[in-house]
Amino acid sequence: MSPDPRPGRALSLLRLRHRPVRWEHQAPTWRQARPAVIAGALRRALARPSGNWYVVGATADVTPTRPLSGTIAGTEVVVWRDARGRLVGGPGQCPHLGAPLADSPVHCGTLVCHWHGLSLDGSAYAGWEPLPVHDDGVLTWVRLDAVGGEEPTRAPVVPFRPALTASVHAVWTGVGTCEPRDVVANRLDPWHGAWLHPYSFVDLSVVRAPGDPEDDEAFVVDVSFRLARRIVVPVRAEFTAPEPRTVLMRITDGEGLGSVVETHATPLGPDELGRPRTAVVEAVVATSKRPGFALARALAPVLRPLMRTAAGRLWRDDLAYSERRRHLRETGRSPDRPG
Repeated sequence: MSPDPRPGRALSLLRLRHRPVRWEHQAPTWRQARPAVIAGALRRALARPSGNWYVVGATADVTPTRPLSGTIAGTEVVVWRDARGRLVGGPGQCPHLGAPLADSPVHCGTLVCHWHGLSLDGSAYAGWEPLPVHDDGVLTWVRLDAVGGEEPTRAPVVPFRPALTASVHAVWTGVGTCEPRDVVANRLDPWHGAWLHPYSFVDLSVVRAPGDPEDDEAFVVDVSFRLARRIVVPVRAEFTAPEPRTVLMRITDGEGLGSVVETHATPLGPDELGRPRTAVVEAVVATSKRPGFALARALAPVLRPLMRTAAGRLWRDDLAYSERRRHLRETGRSPDRPG
């Protein structure tokens, strides 16, 4: 698909592909997917500040009776809601005898350790110090200054999203044997989309990449989402990295204008073999100007599992891609080479 020469003209919403191109007959993208371009985009992303903020998981997973927990770079953390509904959090280890607070229930805003009943309301207690937390309405974040080692900020870098009252959102989480940089590099390589994911993407063309004239550090891509074998939805999308562990895809033209896909990579710590592990937390916030989108919003509880399934299918392949990058780097065959 070539760029639309008329700025501001919306791409057609649906398109019937009269002669679908076979996978092996599509135009190769390996010449355009230059290692130096991807490596440069990754290097610049990793150099951006994060304020020491890490995504823990979906806001919806913090319920009135159960906390949300995780291990970030080997540090156990737990978050829950206090009696006023505010997000609070801190170390995931009970200060009494080290029980995992992840397994403990919440009663009236108080986290009650399931080993001996020690109660925590989110304030400091006997060596247990609260951590800065943030709820952006879709995701929960925790700030770990000892892990990040950067100048801390009051809030994380949260990309601009469509209003939640006018959108449908879903969050998918998976774990790969790789580092956050491998996940980010995967998303900063848009050229692989139609080759690795032919069941979802066709007619992919990178219109602009970092290093092109008038570059603004974004990858601009024309691509069609496959609805059926011959029915596709063409869009234009922009990929950016607002901080070192986040890649944002935003639809800038076509159906779903303004919709975003945020990919967040959170380091977990090594596995039993000493290999790095990373959680991929992907938030999809979809919107549309179609009058019928109100029905989609009403059906959000039904749509969210389908959205998570679609994300999981893509990341089955992309995590294998990310794990391969980690393997190549550790064996001295890094794809992050210049040239």
